[in-house]
Amino acid sequence: MPKTALIKVRPRRYKKGQLVRIDSVIMHPMNTGLQKDKKTGKIIPADYINDIEVFYGGEKITTIKPTQSVSANPYISFYLKADKEAPLKIVWKDITGDVTEKVINIKPKG
Repeated sequence: MPKTALIKVRPRRYKKGQLVRIDSVIMHPMNTGLQKDKKTGKIIPADYINDIEVFYGGEKITTIKPTQSVSANPYISFYLKADKEAPLKIVWKDITGDVTEKVINIKPKG
């Protein structure tokens, strides 16, 4: 499964200083290390996200520390005051050492 994310801003059009909702789905298997492969019967190695950082305009705005109990393709939603035009970057790290990021631009009007 490719490790990427989908990020959407709600509403689609917003003004400078408006509170917007950021919805994100991170494509990740979130294997706990307790599941067995149905074909081979072998344990699937643990591979889950254990650190998520969110940056807005280069400044870290939040950190999330999920555990192996979070389901596959975790959904994350939070609110952001869109007070400037700047990139919003979500960076996630998993226990295998993979680091992945997704960036979108926040572009308030007015």
